[in-house]
Amino acid sequence: MWNYEKRLQYPVNITTPNAALAKIIISQYGGPDGEMGASMRYLSQRYVMPYKECQAVLTDIGTEGSS
Repeated sequence: MWNYEKRLQYPVNITTPNAALAKIIISQYGGPDGEMGASMRYLSQRYVMPYKECQAVLTDIGTEGSS
């Protein structure tokens, strides 16, 4: 059994919001060249990989990027 506690690893105190920087950070996660896009490419490529060992590597890479 495990206990889920929703809290940050490090406390964050934002004193002055910066919309331009936030836009850049969001594009790195969800943009076409961002982490989520790369993760989805790895996970979709695993289905056409002929070797089980390579499928496992692509799965590991794809799931590590999205977590």
